Amino acid sequence: MIKKAITRRTFLKGAGLALGVMGGIQFTAKGVWSDPGGIMVPYSIGTELPRLKVPKNSTDCHHHIYDSRFPVDPTATVRPGDASIADYRLLQKRLGTMRNVIIQPSTYGVDNSGLVAALKEFGLTATRGVAVVNTSVSDEELKKLNAVGVRGIRFNLAQAGATSMEMVMPLSKRIHALGWHIQINAPTETITAGADIWNNVPCPVVFDHLGHVVAASNPALNVIMGLMKKGKGWVKLSGVYIDSKVGTPTYADMVETGKVYIKVAPGQVVWGSDWPHPTAKPDRRPDDAILLDLLTEYAPDVTTRNRILVSNPERLYDFPK
Repeated sequence: MIKKAITRRTFLKGAGLALGVMGGIQFTAKGVWSDPGGIMVPYSIGTELPRLKVPKNSTDCHHHIYDSRFPVDPTATVRPGDASIADYRLLQKRLGTMRNVIIQPSTYGVDNSGLVAALKEFGLTATRGVAVVNTSVSDEELKKLNAVGVRGIRFNLAQAGATSMEMVMPLSKRIHALGWHIQINAPTETITAGADIWNNVPCPVVFDHLGHVVAASNPALNVIMGLMKKGKGWVKLSGVYIDSKVGTPTYADMVETGKVYIKVAPGQVVWGSDWPHPTAKPDRRPDDAILLDLLTEYAPDVTTRNRILVSNPERLYDFPK
């Protein structure tokens, strides 16, 4: 069924290139494919609904909000256009997800004011956040972030910026009392080299984008799986388009990595869209419905999928059950 759905989407995309506006399908400034019968979402290719019907309280555990009202960090290398709450609501309507986790983008460094504003607008019932801080953050600031729904801090070690490996241990000790986790976006070499740190921090460790692991022979896979087996490590099934060598529509190499994680510890895996796909070129943005439908490949069993979409996020992000 997935192959048929993907083929149809690919056809529509190709038809749009050939027919343009005359065919009712067009490529807009935000990289959106639109047609009269679908749901148009900024920064997302395609308009069809996913084939997978998600359960109540399904959670998108990784997306960003960009708002030009807030100052950009001068060292930021990723600077996309505005991606608003209203835009994201369209994605929720298309996918059927009800809960969401906003990740502070590297664009704003340690200024979490935009994240806080978004969390307040979404509300605590269905939304949580992951902030970015450095060692100068005060305990009072951490408490304020906790009050609006922040449940973790992110270390983006994939690029130079606001955080560093040296900050991981001291900050993990401080946020542990709040019941938070640390989230790691890092190359596989950094994940492997940091094995002792991940094993010794007092809080859970969440790895973005399947840990950027493509090949089963990558030593980072064993580091992450070791943590998952202990109930300390978590993995996000997100950003498959970043590292996949196979690419759309199957992302088969990354799906195989995801299957390994799920087999090892199905209770330590969550899913995320990575909308608005800030590192993807405008003509290379993924189809979010296809990304969600990949869950039927990762986990053919409906019970496991429901854990990934509902009960696992409830535990990790402290959502009401």
